[in-house]
Amino acid sequence: EQSGHIADVGFDLYVRLVGEAVAEFRGDGAEPEREVKIELPVEAHLPHDYVPSERLRLEMYKRLADVRSLDDVAELRAELVDRYGEPPEVAEVLLDVARLRVAVREAGLSEITSAGSQIRFGGLALPESAQMRLRRVYPKSLYKPATHVALVPAPRTAAVGGRPLRGRELLEWVEQVVRTLVA
Repeated sequence: EQSGHIADVGFDLYVRLVGEAVAEFRGDGAEPEREVKIELPVEAHLPHDYVPSERLRLEMYKRLADVRSLDDVAELRAELVDRYGEPPEVAEVLLDVARLRVAVREAGLSEITSAGSQIRFGGLALPESAQMRLRRVYPKSLYKPATHVALVPAPRTAAVGGRPLRGRELLEWVEQVVRTLVA
């Protein structure tokens, strides 16, 4: 009772887990969607001066985590504009991450993470033709069939002396790689 807004998030998780357990017991529960993990070097959040209430920010983060389609993201953006005005850049990047999460889930991948000088694309089984396309389009890429992981060199602005891509540029590049992998 003294935890405040954290109790709300905990209660929602509790209700969801109980609902899943009841559905499983009844035998009418479909296979739950697997979670998609995206860990990339991007600054994406709802600033305190944009959404002042911590409870409302947590609620919006929860809703963003639950989006399943691009229409869901568009509706959330429209709600943000209606309630708080045009989103600042970091909030737009957060919406871009939600869009990427939808694309990654539709492609069947389970994770995209930054791993040093490479970006790791996990949870995909690539046929031989797709592996060849990956190596042709992204030289020095590596596919590990045993773990269903593709390691692609992280993009830079220039081959020599360029800076690593960040923010929206990186998200666009990652989405392009996902389209290449599942084409």
